Amino acid sequence: MSRFNLSTRKLTRLMVLTSMLVVLSTGAFGQNNRSVKSKVTPAYPELAKRMNVIGAVKVELTVAANGSVKTAKALGGHPLLIDAAVNAAKQFKYEPGEETKEVVEFKFNGNGNN
Repeated sequence: MSRFNLSTRKLTRLMVLTSMLVVLSTGAFGQNNRSVKSKVTPAYPELAKRMNVIGAVKVELTVAANGSVKTAKALGGHPLLIDAAVNAAKQFKYEPGEETKEVVEFKFNGNGNN
């Protein structure tokens, strides 16, 4: 096997990996950032308030074709804030379209939540 063939293989692999990263970063595989028709602000948990817990919680949603949220699971965040974020995310409504995966982030800052 010549040195040229080995370099060509490495270059081909690099191009394939780069293409995959571009596809993942542009929202393919169902992450389309659909338009939200209605959002729900999570209730700040009492225990989190008393303990002055602040932070963000990311939630991955599976949104049905009709725009309702089928599933919601936390991707990360403070354990005292996760349930409130997931419960709020389940109440979101999206524009109709193909079933997609969406990621939303809730920020708990003690003054009001986003």
